Amino acid sequence: MTQGLLDPTSVREIAARLGLRPTKQRGQNFVHDANTVRRIVASAKVTTDDAVLEIGPGLGSLTLGLLEAAGSVTAVEIDELLADELPATVAARLPERASALTVVTADALRITELAVPPTVVVANLPYNVSVPVLLHLLATFASWQRGLVMVQAEVADRLAAGPGSKVYGVPSVKMAWYADTTRVGTVARSVFWPVPNVDSGLVAIRRRPLPVTTTTREQVFAVVDAAFSQRRKMLRSALAGLVGSSGAATDVLVAAGVDPQLRGEMLQVADFVRIAEAFARHGAGEAPEAER
Repeated sequence: MTQGLLDPTSVREIAARLGLRPTKQRGQNFVHDANTVRRIVASAKVTTDDAVLEIGPGLGSLTLGLLEAAGSVTAVEIDELLADELPATVAARLPERASALTVVTADALRITELAVPPTVVVANLPYNVSVPVLLHLLATFASWQRGLVMVQAEVADRLAAGPGSKVYGVPSVKMAWYADTTRVGTVARSVFWPVPNVDSGLVAIRRRPLPVTTTTREQVFAVVDAAFSQRRKMLRSALAGLVGSSGAATDVLVAAGVDPQLRGEMLQVADFVRIAEAFARHGAGEAPEAER
């Protein structure tokens, strides 16, 4: 008889047996509520046709739920202790699906290939690296077309924000380069162990075609970074550092069809693309490389 999904008692028992002390550095807050796990899996619409990529499986709460629904699960875990334990947890609680699990012991920010190309990403992402991890996965693995991730509530709002929102910023624009992103729910902090200081949000991701442009993603992202480096500044001032003066930045913005007096939070990703292209046409040279 299998034991099913993890509950608060089993989470603590596994942690105690491993001598595990969750660390803030790695954002280790483990889900221990089976209903939350089932809600996430259902919201992600995972089916047996899916090859799921899970980042940071931890003690395996979400992994078990995903294995019940998916064709296969590849779990990427940076903590060797947790990565070594995960197959044993699945074998004990869901033995009939143990062969469908692949555990990769690695930093999610450094993975560049997987044995099974993922079709969907479903994960409880560590709060401190959630945005860089998502952008890396979107840039590196083109096979996945949709995802559902649980992140800090504030991060969820930023990822899903649109132009004009108070929380619209660099993460919002860079995610929009790759995908449509929607806030689809809230998860109470009480379903985690240890209990974090904030609630979490569920964010649905659906990939869309990349913008068509004559410039590069790095150049566009450099403009995005500069535009939001000082939020209260008008674009002509915020982008001055890329061309040497606010006057030159004004010329570039006018050529791109963008009002130089606007601020970055009013622009869509397509506007930033046009600005980057205008920089290139005006001989501004290579824009400084930005983070993905």
